[in-house]
Amino acid sequence: MDLFTNFPLWAALAAIGFAQFVKVPIQFIATRKIDWSLLTSTGGMPSSHSAAVTAVATGVALETGLGSPIFAVATVFAIIVMFDATGIRRHAGEQATVLNKLVIDFNRFMEEAKSWQKMNEQEKQKELKELLGHQPIEVFFGGITGILLTLLLHYIFHVL
Repeated sequence: MDLFTNFPLWAALAAIGFAQFVKVPIQFIATRKIDWSLLTSTGGMPSSHSAAVTAVATGVALETGLGSPIFAVATVFAIIVMFDATGIRRHAGEQATVLNKLVIDFNRFMEEAKSWQKMNEQEKQKELKELLGHQPIEVFFGGITGILLTLLLHYIFHVL
């Protein structure tokens, strides 16, 4: 089946997996805490979105050449995804941070105003997701991750 030999696809999936996995040790180095939820979380260093789309573009370039129309499509797609990760999604995450602080402040006010009434349900509510997007450096390293991993995989599977 052609699906199993689609190098750009497998390079992108490998880049996503690698970028998600490497977030755990990077976070550990920064905070000295292991957070396995980063394996399936959005946001963080490096950007798995950027790793995936640059891996696809690099894989397409290696398979079809830099002059191919499909490489142009893959490259424009990568640029749009990476721009979105640093723009809209990042700002949505910043807004979530502000909203979460407002909820905490409101709850504190309610507890002080009505200390006789405990609302356990509010403690169980999930906070809005704050790590939606990426800082530009996270997108940059995600892109580098996708390109380098794809070049390594191409060397392993096509040159050796």
